[in-house]
Formats: sequence, C-alpha cells, structure tokens
Amino acid sequence: MDYHFGLPYYVLAKPCGSSCNLRCSYCYFIDKATGRISDALLEQFIRDYIDSQPTENVLFIWHGGEPMLMGLDFYRRVMSLQRQHGCGRNVDNALQTNGTLLNAEWAQFLHDNRFLVGVSIDGPQPLHDDYRKTPTGQGSWQQVMDGIRLLQSHQVEWNAMATVNRSNVEHPLAFYHFLKSIDCRYIQFTPIVERTSDGGMTPETITPRQWGHFLNTIFDDWVKTDVGEYFVEVFDATLANWCGVEPGICSFAPTCGRAMAMQPNGDVYACDHFVDDAHRLGNIHTDALASMAFSTRQQDFGRAKSASLPPDCRQCSYLFACWGGCPKDRIDHGKNYLCEGYRDFFAHVSPTMDTMRDRWKSGLPVTDTPDNS
Repeated sequence: MDYHFGLPYYVLAKPCGSSCNLRCSYCYFIDKATGRISDALLEQFIRDYIDSQPTENVLFIWHGGEPMLMGLDFYRRVMSLQRQHGCGRNVDNALQTNGTLLNAEWAQFLHDNRFLVGVSIDGPQPLHDDYRKTPTGQGSWQQVMDGIRLLQSHQVEWNAMATVNRSNVEHPLAFYHFLKSIDCRYIQFTPIVERTSDGGMTPETITPRQWGHFLNTIFDDWVKTDVGEYFVEVFDATLANWCGVEPGICSFAPTCGRAMAMQPNGDVYACDHFVDDAHRLGNIHTDALASMAFSTRQQDFGRAKSASLPPDCRQCSYLFACWGGCPKDRIDHGKNYLCEGYRDFFAHVSPTMDTMRDRWKSGLPVTDTPDNS
C-alpha cells in the first residue's frame, strides 16, 4: 500500500516487553507487560514494516526491557526474515541494551550484521552503580564495561545511552570525561523526570537548575576541542534548530508521533513513553502498521505537542529551540518540568550557536569557531 507521506516512520519493537535482567530504580517501563513475540507475529511485523515504508532505507529498532533476552537465535531469525521480505530495500538494525549479556558470539553477530548498538551506561562505576543494579542489588558497571570492550574489539558501532539522574548530575565533567576515556564518540544524555504515584517527583529525578548546570558545564568543555570529534545529541539538536533544519531528536521538534512502540503481543502505542490504554493505536494482528502511524489519532497526538503549549512557551524567545520538550515532561501546568534548565542552557550557548549557524550558512566548517580555541 502506498501512503504517499514521503517520510519514514519508526517502531520501537519490544520483543520481550519490559522483561529485563536488571532492576534500575528509575526505569519507567518496568511495570509494562512482559512476554515474547511469536514467530508468526514477528514475520508479520517485519513484512508489514518493510512494505509500508515510503523510503528505500528501513531501520528496525529493537528495544526493551532488555531485548537481548530473546537470544541470538531470535535475531538470526530476524536477519533471515528481513532478507526474505527486504524487496531490495536497505535494511538496518539498531539494538538498545544494558550491555550485561554481551559475549564474543553476540559481538561477532552484531558486527557481521552491521547493528548499531546503544549501550546504557551512567558514568564511572560509583555513579553508574548507584541506580543500575541487578535483582540482587549488585552493581552492573563491570559487566557493562566488559560488554563495551567486546563491542570495541569486534568493531561494532555503538553509542552511549546515558541517563542523567540525581547521582551523576552533580558530576558533569567526570561523567563526560569518562565517556571520552572509553572512546565513546556518540552520546545521548537523557534526564530522569519521573513522578511518584502521589504526584511528587521520584528520588532519582533531577531539578531544572541541575539540568541547566549539567549541560552548560559539559558544553563549555566540549566546545573547546570536541566539536566534530564527539557528538552529544542535545548539542547537535540545538544547533540543528538554530540552523532551521530538522533536529535528530523528537523532543526538540515542533511535532512528534513518528516513533511508535510495539509490545510482544502486537499492541501498538503512540510513543514509548505513552504505553497506556489512552494511547493504544491498535494491534498488528488486525491493523496495518502504516495505517496506525498515519492515522488521525496519531497525527493529532503529534500535533498536540505544539498545539497544547501554554502562553509562556509561545512567547518564549527560545521556542524554536525546544518546542516545549518531550510531552511526557510537561507536568507544570503544561510547561516542561525542565524548562528553567533548558532556558539557562539556551541562553548560555546562544552566542556560540549564532556563530556556528552563521558559519554553516556561509559554507564554512562550524568546528573552527572562535569558541573552540
């Protein structure tokens, strides 16, 4: 079926739901459904997903919980089905993992099949182990580092999926320098913003001021020598918005809704952060993926990101830079919980971003700005 929308859509496929071998205290997905996707449903998903993409490039994203719990034979089956139903498309795969289950056989498979691997790691050992623990309460850092070294020795492309929490937020340079020390070139910092059942904030949640200070401190270090060498997602997305081009992350875009989440029973939801009855779009047993992705409900969900902005946001001089951030974090009368931190950050980086934008528009490399000297 040809939907004529031109842009790809994405599905975070969760083949074992929220099942995980760790018990990270800040996990937002641990209370969701578990289970394993059936072989028949897996084939239906792969065939439908490839057939309905409007571009030649197709990206599968395997997520969790811990998707490696499915085992290597599952992903060998994935490769076979992708070849069978690929229809000449360029098919790639990304896997997000906590890294503790990696071994040489896994690393060789990931290399041979060109997987991009996102590894969850929260800094040097004392900071990482504060919240990322096994079910018996032991830290997971050493296992993660062993896994990263295996990926590196097998030349697997990987990046860091690093959460910023109440433990590591006060150590921005130790955090950033550690990631550089293990030769991590691509870094995604995700702030922890979670609520308790009574409406308060969880102990792991950072404050807006902490978030602003964290970003500003790392930016000042990064901009001296690391531009073009180390890629920090939030900095790259900020520069993209400064230049008027689409940012690489949905939280900084004016609309969202192009990345759905699928549970192992085939239920599809509007977003990984909105896996609830109100945001269930359907099930691939009965509904085509693209029809859900481009449905009126999903389009309304995506447009609501801008449409629901409060007056303060609409009048903000930095609206173009964040568009209110991720809707999941809008818990302050419709305003992003981290707004104050983002405003501090945008004000702090504005002169450098202006220079980078002007150089980019002139066809000059942004890595040679005066701020980098």
